[in-house]
Amino acid sequence: MKIGLIGRKRGMTRVFTEQGNSVPVTVIEVSPNRVTQVKNAETDGYRSVQVTIGQRRANLVNKPVSGHFAKAGVEAGEGLWELRLPEGEAAEAGSELKVDMFEAGELVDVTGTSKGKGFAGTVKRHNFHMQDATHGNSVSHRAPGSIGQCQTPGRVVKGKKMSGHMGDERVTTQNLEVVRVDTERNLLLIKGAVPGAPGGAVMVRPSVKALS
Repeated sequence: MKIGLIGRKRGMTRVFTEQGNSVPVTVIEVSPNRVTQVKNAETDGYRSVQVTIGQRRANLVNKPVSGHFAKAGVEAGEGLWELRLPEGEAAEAGSELKVDMFEAGELVDVTGTSKGKGFAGTVKRHNFHMQDATHGNSVSHRAPGSIGQCQTPGRVVKGKKMSGHMGDERVTTQNLEVVRVDTERNLLLIKGAVPGAPGGAVMVRPSVKALS
């Protein structure tokens, strides 16, 4: 059953192949995902599995959420995530999804929250060209330049690429290769960079484009 897993990004390292090549990998710690609820098309309109990871102290869980965990017969976790349940697959509340769901060489899509970079200008945020860094340019090397038009339409249109908040948004990186699966330590080693800061929660799912 390959639905997906929730894990935490722990950082990056590298592994060496039998030929001696260095492969950069992101280490994702995937503790057993406990199923707290199974949604179906009849009652919810869609099929999905709700899971939680980790542990949370009882005094930090309010009564409605505590009752939700108790109904499924699982220990309170750090949060709740939903994973779409493909047709033909089934799951039960109280069961666990583990890292052995995936295998080396498989392609996956990884979703996480990118690092927040605060308020950024157009050069950094949208890869704008800088102005000439030469004589005559007075402290406007990274300025965006003109943003308006003439009489028509005579305003700045919505969606204009300008300075603003950068990062801290949901990002999905597709077609990453699983290099190694460590079932003893609950680790996934995925080739390449995964969005988010170390310690952030990420969602690992079978690659959509690889399945099509």
